[in-house]
Amino acid sequence: MTGTTLSLPLPTLAEQFLLRRDITFLNHGSFGACPRPVFTVYQAWQRQLEAQPVAFLGRELSARLHNARTRLAAFVGASADELVFVPNVTYALNIVARSIDLQPGDEVLGTTHEYGAIERTWRYVCRQRGATYVNQPVKLPVATPTEIIDQLWSGVTPRTRVILLSHITSPTALIMPVAEICRRARAAGIITVIDGAHAPGQIDLNLTELGADFYGANCHKWLCAPKGAGFLYVRPEHQTRLEPLVVSWGWQPPEPLQGSFLAYPTGRPLQAYYEWMGTDDPSAFLSVPAAIDFQQTHHWPAVRNACHTLLREASTQILELSGLPPLSPADEQWWGQMRALPLPPCDPTQVQARLWHEWRVEVPCFMWEGQPLIRVSVQAYNSPTDIDRLLSGLRAIMS
Repeated sequence: MTGTTLSLPLPTLAEQFLLRRDITFLNHGSFGACPRPVFTVYQAWQRQLEAQPVAFLGRELSARLHNARTRLAAFVGASADELVFVPNVTYALNIVARSIDLQPGDEVLGTTHEYGAIERTWRYVCRQRGATYVNQPVKLPVATPTEIIDQLWSGVTPRTRVILLSHITSPTALIMPVAEICRRARAAGIITVIDGAHAPGQIDLNLTELGADFYGANCHKWLCAPKGAGFLYVRPEHQTRLEPLVVSWGWQPPEPLQGSFLAYPTGRPLQAYYEWMGTDDPSAFLSVPAAIDFQQTHHWPAVRNACHTLLREASTQILELSGLPPLSPADEQWWGQMRALPLPPCDPTQVQARLWHEWRVEVPCFMWEGQPLIRVSVQAYNSPTDIDRLLSGLRAIMS
């Protein structure tokens, strides 16, 4: 990768992150990394909470959460009353799965690209309700979005009640044609539930235009907020069907309590049910605006483009090394800062272990549908040197 020319000198941003200097971190997709300025804001919120817990939680939190939600809503193309902060996507989609009134014989249609925890959530709920979770194969490689849509839609039956789909898939890192699938589902009277764990900060979002009924996402991945910051988006017509995961004060708030954490609009259970469930630390939620500010300050569209360029060049060399075709075309329609690439026959867990122990490269390798894959994430702190180290390790392992 020597001599690579990027549209932005990414190494200048490496100092903004807290990652260890003795490792090559190419796994932002798993847990993300929080920039120093955002982490400082996060710690400041925690110190303010500890200085006067009653005022912070009892009198001031509702307004502060509303302000943070308003910033986040503008960032993802929604309104503040359509969002609620939650710790992560798994939590968000548990809310949805447990709230939809599935009946015996109903079907929930997912794909072979879904995240394991989310698939398990729906299998669990379907088992409890007598419904069926359908794991629809979507084979790779693909060349057009229509191929994905047709493969998914072949699993739709008169019993399909819900379509579950990742916006950006976890194992294969593909950007799925979510808007068109949501449009078709709405026309067919099918509820759409989208796992957007990897979307905010990696691709542009407009949830209103996207058309999903429910959309869960993480802020602690590609938006670079602190761990424990996610959200659930719910179209207004679906909000009254939600059930609380934990019954607390918001389920039946006493009146009047204006100015307290219980001051939520009547008939709007979304925030009341899920933003106050007892004493907790909301600092990660309140730090989301700082993460948005950080990316805006550092011209994030340019950063994303530079990351994509570096990842495209890395992909070319990994594919040359493996001699295998890619899972999808090499453009931003299909993947952004994260890409899964096929490896030749191997034990991927051993490849991952050797890359870490011998080269100090943190990158996930795993088996998907019988194919070993490596999923490489490139974020603002990465450089061509990081890719050189990855390639050196792969060459040694595969030789």
